[in-house]
Amino acid sequence: MLAMLIGAGAAVFFFGGFFDVAANHPDPEVVNWALVQIRMASIRRRATVQPPVGFVDNAAMVQAGAVAYARIGCANCHGEPGVDSATFSEGLNPPPDLRKVVNHRTPEELFWVIKHGIKMTAMPSFEADRPPVPNHTIWAVVAYLNELSRVSDANFKAWNETPIGGNWVSGCGPGRASGCGPGRE
Repeated sequence: MLAMLIGAGAAVFFFGGFFDVAANHPDPEVVNWALVQIRMASIRRRATVQPPVGFVDNAAMVQAGAVAYARIGCANCHGEPGVDSATFSEGLNPPPDLRKVVNHRTPEELFWVIKHGIKMTAMPSFEADRPPVPNHTIWAVVAYLNELSRVSDANFKAWNETPIGGNWVSGCGPGRASGCGPGRE
């Protein structure tokens, strides 16, 4: 009986419009906690695609990921070394500080989030882009994110100016007419 009353009260609260969905109004701690738990459980269950061979500590992959990160628009919401996020992102719920988050996520989880996005967070699905961002570009971004907490502003700028060992993700890098965006690899 108590469970039914709690359920009815929650239904009236949420469906009656009493819960404030405004982006500039923070969620109550219990709602925020529940959303984080649900999101992480969902991501863990679905993040099963393994990284490519040679993914870990591959300097060329990390550099290509830094370029792709900037070119597909990640920096708009999340910023990048030496560059703040765009001012519009302050109104998001808020985008995570990736330097603090990535060390608590597996490469498989980061890949899944970038590829599929997260509902009700403004994190888009890059698979849903037209044309979609290829998996190898997403993996390059994941390689970069894995190094993000250790990368200096100077290294990030250097990665965007010259390739390490002459290698880019196909079609990526400065001076390339095709750029490094979706469908241009």
